[in-house]
Order: sequence, then structure tokens, then C-alpha cells
Amino acid sequence: MNWDQIEGNWKQAKGKVKQQWGKLTDDDLALIDGKRDELAGRLQERYGYAKDEAEREIDTWAGRA
Repeated sequence: MNWDQIEGNWKQAKGKVKQQWGKLTDDDLALIDGKRDELAGRLQERYGYAKDEAEREIDTWAGRA
């Protein structure tokens, strides 16, 4: 699934994001609101990922979603 599809279907995608990254709170998901850069920032904050690592995680996840 490409990011435009994820962003357009954010309400459905939120559950899958929560399954993949359980440390993200409902507040995080509301703030992310389908924005890839926000998701990357929250992953860096919650998981201690470097920026490129967060981007790779998102790419891998989006490819499976």
C-alpha cells in the first residue's frame, strides 16, 4: 500500500499502526493523522529510532499493509 492510500484511509490504518507499534498512544495516532513525517517523528520519540531507521520501519510496514 502506498502512503497516499494509508493517509486516505487513516481511520482503518490506525489499528494496523497500533498493532505494529504498540508504544504509540491514541493521542499519538490522533496527532499523526496520516502524516508520514509525524509517524516517523513519533517512532523516533517512542522507540529511540534514528530518522533513517524510522523511515525504513515505515517503508517495510507500508509494503506489508
